[in-house]
Amino acid sequence: MESLIYIFINTVETCLRMAPFPAKTGLIRIGNPDRNSPVLLTCNYHLTVQRMKRALRGLDAFLLVANSRGINVWCAATGGLFTNHDAVSVLKTSGIEDLVDHREVILPQLAATGLERKVIKKKTGWKGIWGPVEAMDIKEFLANGETKIESMRQVEFPMVRRFEMAVAWAFLISIFFTAILSAFWKGAIIPVVMLTWGVALLVFLAFPLYEQWLNPKTERVGFVLFDFGRGGFQLILLAVVLVVLVGLSMGPESFDWGFFLRWGIVCSIVILLVSIDLMGSTPVYKSGLHKDRMFTIELDEKRCRGAAFCEQVCPRNCYEVDQEKHLATRPRADLCVQCGACIVQCPFDSLFFKSPKGEIILPESIRKFKLNMMGKRTMNTGDR
Repeated sequence: MESLIYIFINTVETCLRMAPFPAKTGLIRIGNPDRNSPVLLTCNYHLTVQRMKRALRGLDAFLLVANSRGINVWCAATGGLFTNHDAVSVLKTSGIEDLVDHREVILPQLAATGLERKVIKKKTGWKGIWGPVEAMDIKEFLANGETKIESMRQVEFPMVRRFEMAVAWAFLISIFFTAILSAFWKGAIIPVVMLTWGVALLVFLAFPLYEQWLNPKTERVGFVLFDFGRGGFQLILLAVVLVVLVGLSMGPESFDWGFFLRWGIVCSIVILLVSIDLMGSTPVYKSGLHKDRMFTIELDEKRCRGAAFCEQVCPRNCYEVDQEKHLATRPRADLCVQCGACIVQCPFDSLFFKSPKGEIILPESIRKFKLNMMGKRTMNTGDR
């Protein structure tokens, strides 16, 4: 029964993942924890909480759910909605301090764009440890003495995640079309919904085949939210669809222009909506709406002390740290998604953003101003 409930919740909330879905904040006991059991912290995005509880089954642990305004960890932390204040608040008000003898909390790695271990330590006395990217790796992480192997630090876009993103977009766009078409073209609802799901599954499941055409460093090519990028995958897909429509419009006596134009317009809209900000719908590219994608992360070697925090929090595994020279390097800098986690976490402020014009964006600015959905930096209201 429990598995069926989880499947139901997972299905419904995957369809609705574009919207905030808050869970109750506070303390959750997993199994039968004692005074030495691990303490983990997560956001209050309901689907994340459910997946964390499932991933921790069989363990004895405490799970702290902090307020992220019902947004997932990475988006909330990057956007200033999952802050130091939220982490401090749940540590102080949940009663966890009376339940364990240690003062060590495992933080979600993808929250490193917004949570600062030194601030949490200063305000609560709790030492933060960066956990793995995926909840399913937590058991192994704990079994390894809270040590992450390389694969636990890196975000990927595997088949299951691509399928979830396809479902989320297809469901949202299907609702939109159903509401519009029900007013004046009811007969088209079912075929348009089927078209939407087919296009969404094709766009995201086929992502590895055209990924090489995407280039976040180029200027936007397109209009409004639609970024065609290098190679114009959306335009290629539309061209294929139009060729198919031409074949379907060929009658025995004449070409059916009405059919071709109606469905040509519908297909164009579906493809554009499904691929809105295509790179931003993945965890491996920066959103085309964010000008930060044009920035580079620079390392001041004179400041670097090889603390390796950058290596621990980078979601794309860009860093390697030479422990003998106490110096970080970026051998995989081309994978960087400019999330800024390394800049936020560096205790020596040896990392910073540099714009194409040579402008320097200092660490304090990255910590103070967070990205909204349109890629604009706004004041972080979290208490620092």
